[in-house]
Amino acid sequence: MDAKHFFSDEEKERITEAIRVAEMETSGEIRVHISADACRLGVLNCAAHWFEQLKMHKTELRNGVLFFLSVKDRQFAVIGDAGINRLVPDNFWEDIKNAMSSRFKEGRFAEGLSEGIRMAGNRLKAHFPRQADDVNELPDDLSFS
Repeated sequence: MDAKHFFSDEEKERITEAIRVAEMETSGEIRVHISADACRLGVLNCAAHWFEQLKMHKTELRNGVLFFLSVKDRQFAVIGDAGINRLVPDNFWEDIKNAMSSRFKEGRFAEGLSEGIRMAGNRLKAHFPRQADDVNELPDDLSFS
């Protein structure tokens, strides 16, 4: 399946809106990447590759979060940059991934992503609250490969 057509236009807008709303509470930067390719080296390695390709490691506070979904493999990962990982416990992403996974098992991928994004925004605001001079460092739209 073509990654760009995995979600309807309405679903894409809903996910993008979830990113915008989440980023209103935090200086963290959230992106979603949808890949049609198989993750031959594992989903975490694929996510790390796209994290770098999307230049998510270039944020000032190193507080980017990538939601990566491989539609071919039906696998996903949520990874954060060094600034986040330095401050949060090892299981920081587990509740988010579990909530997303239960929606994904029901075939509700857009809802799962949107819920995960909201949860990430809520958690990030504790460590990276939005500042008055906050700048949106990364695009909010979905990316595809």
